[in-house]
Amino acid sequence: MFEKEGIGHIIASFGTESGHLPYTVFMAKDSFMSDNPEVIEKFTRAIHKAQDFVYEKSPEEVAEAISPFFEDTDLELIATVVERYRSQESFAKDPILDEAEWNNLQDIMDEAGELPKRMDYNELVDTTFAEKVSK
Repeated sequence: MFEKEGIGHIIASFGTESGHLPYTVFMAKDSFMSDNPEVIEKFTRAIHKAQDFVYEKSPEEVAEAISPFFEDTDLELIATVVERYRSQESFAKDPILDEAEWNNLQDIMDEAGELPKRMDYNELVDTTFAEKVSK
């Protein structure tokens, strides 16, 4: 907003400076995943479809689609933010949480003093469904 109004400038962007991060993740218990594989696959496929939409459509089309979640924000500003996030690759392009992103997030949390204990990627992350829908 400040940039648009001519009273501010972006000097650094978290999206650029932080590297690839899993900004949003979805979790389910192993038992739920085992008992409901079709639900997990459909959900993951929907997430991937939304990710494709963000990169395949124009920033204006994406802004229009997400505008109900930003009722007090000008559509042009939303489109500008969408374009910036896309150019920085802040939006994930697929639903696969890779180990480098996992470790990068833990590094940032650890450096901020917000991570009591590092967790092993292979213990907590299952990319089976994400890999299946990304083919």
